[in-house]
Amino acid sequence: MPLSIKPRPLRAGDEVRIVSPASAVEPDKVAAGVALLESAGYRVTFGQHAFARDGYLAGPDEHRAANLQEAFDDPAVAAVVCSRGGYGCARLLRLLDLDRMAASSTFFVGFSDVTSLHLALNRRGLATLHAPMPLSFSVERPEWVKASFLAALRGDDPVAVGVPAAETLVPGSGEGALTGGCLCLLCDSLGTPDALDCEGRVVLIEDVDENPHRVDAMLTHLLNAGQIQRAAGIVVGEMTGTDTRSDPSIGSWPWRRIVADRLQPLGVPTVVGYPFGHCRAMASLPLGVRVRLDADLGTLTLLEPLCA
Repeated sequence: MPLSIKPRPLRAGDEVRIVSPASAVEPDKVAAGVALLESAGYRVTFGQHAFARDGYLAGPDEHRAANLQEAFDDPAVAAVVCSRGGYGCARLLRLLDLDRMAASSTFFVGFSDVTSLHLALNRRGLATLHAPMPLSFSVERPEWVKASFLAALRGDDPVAVGVPAAETLVPGSGEGALTGGCLCLLCDSLGTPDALDCEGRVVLIEDVDENPHRVDAMLTHLLNAGQIQRAAGIVVGEMTGTDTRSDPSIGSWPWRRIVADRLQPLGVPTVVGYPFGHCRAMASLPLGVRVRLDADLGTLTLLEPLCA
């Protein structure tokens, strides 16, 4: 089912708070993303510990959780945008008042490790945005990536801006609320209170820097858990960097062969190579919003808006 709590569209002058709930980031790495937000008329502020660093984390869990919670609790903040992914979001789940965060209807933006937070907030009814983060704009992106991102923030359709079509793996069409994200985080969620639920949904899957056999293992885990075969449609992005990695002691398959081997027999409408996630061309996609996947055409169509 589509989710019941939706953010309002952003307007010029709205405050956008950047927080770092996962790994650390340097200020210069988010400068281009900040400039993009400011060019759209938004007022960008930062969480107190947005640029902290503690090993592979952006500071202690308590600080990262407090920054995230404060951003959602602040009525002046219209949108909370994660600076980057990396690792660490799942460590915060027990430290957050997720029910209060979802009820705030604050616009929430991110991807990659942020998948854990999307799943938790979506389960509590808040529609969120799987989208590039400020770090994402530290490298050059196609212009339609910026157009998709800014359209989503305005409440417009982020896939109606020239998003390229994907390749058909299993033909057909399916409709359902959009869920999913980074494959390793989807698998990590299973067995937790905020587990991925594929039943009747269109499921996004992508990942980065995973060995081929690990992509196989994670897709197999979704199968063995009885999840992915219950989807109304499957949208595979890219397993970025996978084909350049392998364990020489066991050999390798190309990631597209792995995806076909694991998913094609299900008969669920499926596409491969839809542009989102850890690839250069990244569409912004609303999670919890009902969509139609046309696997024959390789397209997603929003059946309702992200924003209220």
